[in-house]
Amino acid sequence: MADSPNCDLKSLSPLQLFEKVTEQGEKVRALKAGKAPKDEIDAAVRMLLSLKLSYKTTTGQDYQAGLPPKDLVLINNGTTKEEDEDLVDPWNVQTSNAKGVDYDKLIVRFGSSKIDTDLINRIERAIGQKPHHFLRRGIFFSHRDMDQVLDAYENKKPFYLYTGRGPSSQAMHVGHLIPFMFTKWLQEVFDVPLVIQLTDDEKYLWKDMTIEKAYEYARENAKDIIACGFDVNKTFIFSDLDYLGTSAGFYKNIVKVQKHVTFNQVKGIFGFTDSDCIGKISFPAIQAAPSFSSSFPQIFNGKENIQCLIPCAIDQDPYFRMTRDVAPRIGQPKPALLHSVFFPALQGAQTKMSASDPNSSIFLTDTPKQIKTKINKHAFSGGRDTIEEHRKYGGNCDVDVSFMYLTFFLEDDDRLEQLKQAYTSGELLTGELKKVLIETMQPLVAAHQERRKQVTDEIVKQFMTPRKLAFEF
Repeated sequence: MADSPNCDLKSLSPLQLFEKVTEQGEKVRALKAGKAPKDEIDAAVRMLLSLKLSYKTTTGQDYQAGLPPKDLVLINNGTTKEEDEDLVDPWNVQTSNAKGVDYDKLIVRFGSSKIDTDLINRIERAIGQKPHHFLRRGIFFSHRDMDQVLDAYENKKPFYLYTGRGPSSQAMHVGHLIPFMFTKWLQEVFDVPLVIQLTDDEKYLWKDMTIEKAYEYARENAKDIIACGFDVNKTFIFSDLDYLGTSAGFYKNIVKVQKHVTFNQVKGIFGFTDSDCIGKISFPAIQAAPSFSSSFPQIFNGKENIQCLIPCAIDQDPYFRMTRDVAPRIGQPKPALLHSVFFPALQGAQTKMSASDPNSSIFLTDTPKQIKTKINKHAFSGGRDTIEEHRKYGGNCDVDVSFMYLTFFLEDDDRLEQLKQAYTSGELLTGELKKVLIETMQPLVAAHQERRKQVTDEIVKQFMTPRKLAFEF
């Protein structure tokens, strides 16, 4: 006799329903192949049809083997057929719009929530100070369950921060600083532990590099991250290639996630093909595992119920939508997320920065002269073709890369608004706006370089040694 449903189907997520239909289909095939009694096969088929009906009722989609529900196809090409102008996945960001990706559409497509004025005001009340300009200016624009994190904080319950870096090159660029600048602020205002994952294993799997080079890049990138000013007593930085071999809790969580995500699901979520190496297919579970406090027993004393908050660019959301779907099934709390917009390339918001193209961004190793040359020569302008036209019609801040960069790095709100008004009216010329950006970026990068010089190999070792942090759990 076929199994009857052992839970309320209405309480299942679309992905869980998809899994149940898939499992029941496999059971029907096994019964038929084993020449089971007809009544047993008929009962299993009825169960399969019932599950398929529940799936269609919940998702509005017919079940198709190997194709998870569309809202969970995260999203290999980043688009629906109707919205083919943006491509967003963990490895690619492309748009045909000079203003950049349409983030309002992305929120709808990914099913996250907009960071609105009410949430920003609530954060301000919770921390007792003005929110970071990344929040005020919509640079971090989307979230999942930030309200729950604030509930926990207001009720004196702990949470922790998790973010990461894929070390694909020795030199990081200024765009890579965005999540770390914001994470440092979050850590300070909420006074919580932080774990930073360096996915050197991922880069070895995806890139044409040796495993030794991937690990070397991780160590070098760690120096840039430490130079952002993190407190060694409250921060653990780890390389996957190092830590996975030393933490039973971390590996156990990886295996739990792996058991609850099928091959068909990761193909649908990440666009993997039959020709991809099996390392790629298993990697999402490795990025999921730091979302669970039991992956760090030395920090959290083995506790499994501590909420995690992940600040990251929204292209990383596919990993954590998968994680959030799995978490309740392995007895873990769902991680919360704060999503940032993408940092534009100098050539414009339609193009992607590349470590192989030194002119696509300002790198943390650039000299003041290189910064000036790159901005003057390569920063896409929203100005007019002639000075006369610019004075008459004004510039377009929505597409001007110099203004976009100032939105990230110029902290003075009043000064930024003055520049916007002057540029839009035509009073300020493109060259003058670029000069402001040069004067902003040169000291910022120089100060970072000075701090990085102070980061010794011994300091890196301190940050990357598994240990108890300055918190009691």
